[in-house]
Amino acid sequence: MRTGTIVVATDGTESSRAAVRWAAREADRRGAALRVTHVLDWEWAETRYEFGTGRFSEARKAAEGIARGGVALAHETVPGLPAEIDVLVGNPAARLLAEAGDADLLVLGSRGRGGFASLLLGSVSQRVAVHAMSPVVVVRGRGDVTEGPVAVGFDESPTAERVLLTAFEQAAARRTGLAVIRTHLPAIPVYVAGFTAVDVITPEQDADERRRLEEQLAPWREKYPDVAVDALLSHDSPAAVLSGVSHGAQLVVVGSHGHSTLAGTLLGSTGLQLLHHADCPVLLDR
Repeated sequence: MRTGTIVVATDGTESSRAAVRWAAREADRRGAALRVTHVLDWEWAETRYEFGTGRFSEARKAAEGIARGGVALAHETVPGLPAEIDVLVGNPAARLLAEAGDADLLVLGSRGRGGFASLLLGSVSQRVAVHAMSPVVVVRGRGDVTEGPVAVGFDESPTAERVLLTAFEQAAARRTGLAVIRTHLPAIPVYVAGFTAVDVITPEQDADERRRLEEQLAPWREKYPDVAVDALLSHDSPAAVLSGVSHGAQLVVVGSHGHSTLAGTLLGSTGLQLLHHADCPVLLDR
C-alpha cells in the first residue's frame, strides 16, 4: 500500500529531468505516489485579450505534453510507479509553494528555462526552497547521483535532532553510510584579531567536542546499527564543509533553522549556500 505523495516540478529541461528521475526513485523507496507538475506561466491580467485567440489552448496542450513527458521519464526510471500529471496555471513559484502544502516532499531542479547561464540556482527554485513550509529537495551538482554516503550537518539548533533523524532514515533507505558533520568554532570572533579557529581552539577543546558528539550519536548508532556513521569535526564553516563533502556524497541533508530576519524566509545561510554550491542533491528538512 502506497502512502504519501511526492511532487516534482518539471519544465522539460535537463535539470528538471534529473529531478524527475531522483523523485521517481525516492517515491519508490518510500512507497509514495508521484505527481509530476508543470506550471504554465500565464498572467491573466496581461494576456486576457489573447484568451479567445486559441493561444491559451495551445500553451495548455504544450504544458500537458511537458508533464506527460515527465511521467514517461518517471516510468522509464521506475517501471510501474504510480504517477500522475498536474498542470497548473499562474506564477510558477507561487503555484509550487501552494503545491508544497499538501505534499510529503517537493523536488525541484536547480535551473529552469529562464535566467542567465552564470547563475548557480534558478530564481523559481530558490524562491520555493527558501519559503516552502514542507521538505524540499533541490537536485543539483552531479544531479540524480546514486552512489556515496548521505551527509548531514548536526549542530545545536532546536531542529537538529529531527534533521539527524531524516538523515539516518535516508541513509538506511539507500543502504549507505552517513557522514555527520559538526563544526566547532570559537565563541569569540577571532577574525577581529587576525587569528583562525585553529590558532585559538586547543586540542583539549577538540577532544571534549568530539566526546560530546559521540555521546549524542550513541543512541542513533544503536537505533540504526546497519548505518555506518562517520563523525567529522571541523573548524570551518558548516556550508564550506558540507559543500566539500557533497563532492563524494549522494545527498546532503540540512535543516531550515527557522525564520530568518526576512519575513517568511525559512532557510538559513548554510542551506542557501548549499543550494548554490553543493555537488549533489540537497534536502532541506522542515
